[in-house]
Amino acid sequence: MQGGEFDLIRALRRRMAELGAPDGVDRLELASGDDAAVTRSLGEAATSVDLAIDGVHFDLAYTSPEQAGHKALAAALSDLAAMGAAPGEAYIGLGLPEGFGDDACLELATGIGRLAAECDVAVAGGDVARAMALTLAITVVGRAATSAGFIPRSGAVPGQAVVVTGELGAAAGGLALLRDPALADRLDPSLAEALVTVQRTPSPRFDAGAALAEAGATAMIDISDGLLADAGHIAESSGVAIEIDDAAVPIGLGLAELERAGGPEAFEAAIAGGEDYELLASVPDRAVAELEERAIARAVGVVVDGPPGEVRLASGRVPRRRGFDGLSRP
Repeated sequence: MQGGEFDLIRALRRRMAELGAPDGVDRLELASGDDAAVTRSLGEAATSVDLAIDGVHFDLAYTSPEQAGHKALAAALSDLAAMGAAPGEAYIGLGLPEGFGDDACLELATGIGRLAAECDVAVAGGDVARAMALTLAITVVGRAATSAGFIPRSGAVPGQAVVVTGELGAAAGGLALLRDPALADRLDPSLAEALVTVQRTPSPRFDAGAALAEAGATAMIDISDGLLADAGHIAESSGVAIEIDDAAVPIGLGLAELERAGGPEAFEAAIAGGEDYELLASVPDRAVAELEERAIARAVGVVVDGPPGEVRLASGRVPRRRGFDGLSRP
């Protein structure tokens, strides 16, 4: 902002209030505007830190500041959903590059504030500074009555079912369309729009996370790096192997059409594309029927004895990619 850092912070706080983002009065003694937030003790807390950087996690060449703000907060909150936590507070550090002006800053805040209001998340504080690229460093806090209410990655047991919420691969399909707009000309416009929307504005699955916890999930993770990669995180943490049934993988709507139009292979997008922010969990086999009947999740594999961290496809197929690595270069 033309008035400097503190004018910008005041403007961002006003925008959050205008959008109805919770002020956290039931959770906070002191919120944004002081040197530190002071929270009330409301059971146990789960805390996660996430980075979103232009050129790595999104690209302002085809992502608006509002969409970047939404996606950055959604990705951070998804980690809480994967713990079975209820949403609490968010703390947002902004690194602003040269030329990222007043309007863009307020648009960024709009994306953050709208999702915060939708998810009942109190934006309780943060900081701003100059940076080489637009950077959002987001810390989120989730709540549960006791620590037993949180679901780790490390609880998978051989014989359990592996289940997943929603469909997979649409975000990868949307990214392909954003990177190569000519693909959209060979695709039904409504399908193209749906794929791009999943990529730009994902939704954290708090309701599904709570339902999976209630169903007895013993290990859970959000699918940010890709089905195979994130199944591998559960398998490694739990000291087990996981077998995925190729035929059971729920491939996102529109991916087959996109593949025929020259886009990525639908199955590869579903197992390795990443950024779906659906939830993957291990549950007792007896829980699967109810989860599927209630359309919460479907079985895609099984936990088995084997080398810790191994994830294999039941068909024996060897995928070309396993998923996203935040330190790899595009």
